[in-house]
Amino acid sequence: MTGNFEPLASRMRPRSLDQFFGQAHLLGEGKPLRETIVQQKPHSMIFWGPPGIGKTSLAQLIAAQLQVRFESLSAVMAGIKDIRASTERAQLYREAGEQTLLFVDEVHRFNKVQQDAFLPYIENGTLIFVGASTENPSFELNNALLSRCRVYVLKSLDDTALKQLVLAALSDETRGLGARRLTISEQALVKLLGSADGDARRLLNYLEIAADFVEPGAEISVTILDAILQGETRRFDKGGDYFYDQISALHKAVRGSSPDAALYWFARMLDGGCDPLYLARRVVRMASEDIGNADPRGLPLALNAWDVQQRLGSPEGELAIAQAVIYLACAPKSNAVYAAFNAVKKQIKTSPSYEVPLHLRNAPTALLGELGHGAEYHYAHNETDAYVPGESYFPPALDGQSFYHPVSRGLEHKIAEKLKHLRQLDKQSAWQRYGSAHDQRETENQTIPKKD
Repeated sequence: MTGNFEPLASRMRPRSLDQFFGQAHLLGEGKPLRETIVQQKPHSMIFWGPPGIGKTSLAQLIAAQLQVRFESLSAVMAGIKDIRASTERAQLYREAGEQTLLFVDEVHRFNKVQQDAFLPYIENGTLIFVGASTENPSFELNNALLSRCRVYVLKSLDDTALKQLVLAALSDETRGLGARRLTISEQALVKLLGSADGDARRLLNYLEIAADFVEPGAEISVTILDAILQGETRRFDKGGDYFYDQISALHKAVRGSSPDAALYWFARMLDGGCDPLYLARRVVRMASEDIGNADPRGLPLALNAWDVQQRLGSPEGELAIAQAVIYLACAPKSNAVYAAFNAVKKQIKTSPSYEVPLHLRNAPTALLGELGHGAEYHYAHNETDAYVPGESYFPPALDGQSFYHPVSRGLEHKIAEKLKHLRQLDKQSAWQRYGSAHDQRETENQTIPKKD
């Protein structure tokens, strides 16, 4: 069995900067990476971006432009022995007068020892190190390696770049599908670009599969693409940057009172394969952190949505979570509980372990009662409005502290009014107590006979 079984995505790798579509912020005229390549001033670098946007192709282009030897490693397959072999080969070629560009795909998968193995060879110029990562280098790569490399952020390809790639693949008779004289309908092209989701490799794979369904000279229709693209999902990586970026966007849309955007990010995460129970748990967090007592109905609604998901599963549970997301986005906002809780935790970490005041202690035995536990405690329900003006429930050193500051929105507006009223009662009680004592002392001073 003979033939060329190299995938279209591999055959269509660009051979010059002019054939490289996308990344104009780095490769446009006068942009930093293009100037580095054109002026042949190489340095070690990290390409950070999603899959299928040309990280490998760009590394190969740089090596070709610089006219240096290209070698690649995959961190998925390679170990310390492979690293040592590559660096030793680079050393030998350097002694022979030839520079090496070593491309390391998925470099974030290497551990600290493996990453450190490159450092001396980068440092002394034995090789030009180019690493590719789909994960945030700040979290996944050693500081020592980062300090020796410049990080370039590559972006998902936009529709303009993807369309250029489709047209190039359809017209290229040597590497692409040009010899088959295929065309693609406008509807099919729109469908193809949307399904690629910014990924050139995915785009070309879909195009190649679609081409296998039509005869030479025929048109690729939207019907053909619909048959190919059944069940495809948007880009999403559980536990990676996309995951945390999208849950951050969902949370901030709820906090920002944008129900439409919140619903969009919720659906995006579901479409990407996120566990609905994880989303339900985060929605409960939003109810406490960003709505709080401004609308206490938000928390039980979020909990009920979580319960529906557990009981019924999808799609009924997802609809219940969507209902909670929209309600919370529309609800009045308050982070007063969240701020108060954090302030109390900070206070506790920076304060001694104060004893519980005697009047607040439990007195389950006669001995503890004799020791003063519970003495002078006033039972609030026996007082007017079930409140004891002037009573302190703090350790003495913290008396008067205030952590919870209700906002003037939703139910917390009423809570703020009540607390203001109670504080006023405390002030009146303090004035009555200390004012009476002061008046009594003044009276005693006036009745005490003065000595001659």
